[in-house]
Amino acid sequence: MLILQESCVDSSGSLVVSCPIDSSIMSEADPSYIQLLPSGFIITSDGKQNENNIQGGNSGNDDVASTSSNTNIGGSLLTVAFQIMVNSLPSNMESVPVVNGLICKTVEQIKAALNCPM
Repeated sequence: MLILQESCVDSSGSLVVSCPIDSSIMSEADPSYIQLLPSGFIITSDGKQNENNIQGGNSGNDDVASTSSNTNIGGSLLTVAFQIMVNSLPSNMESVPVVNGLICKTVEQIKAALNCPM
């Protein structure tokens, strides 16, 4: 099994996309006809900006210190996408908890990697 992965970081955010590929298919088939089911995640800003507060100032008095604080009121938006093969029969509900567990575990691992509160 091979994993094809692409990652990117720029001013709009960060993304990681990966796709499992059977190595036997890669050696036998024309790569342009191999079906891929990529999955991944993107982390972007929530659009809120950091708020810079300048308090105090120097009015000619050296005893008055100028302080600044950076209050982060913004956050991040995490989007996770999976493409996986599941049984499409309406009577087969066994894949629902498997997919739900996959999504929850992936989000937990991303939060842990970024030192986010659980």
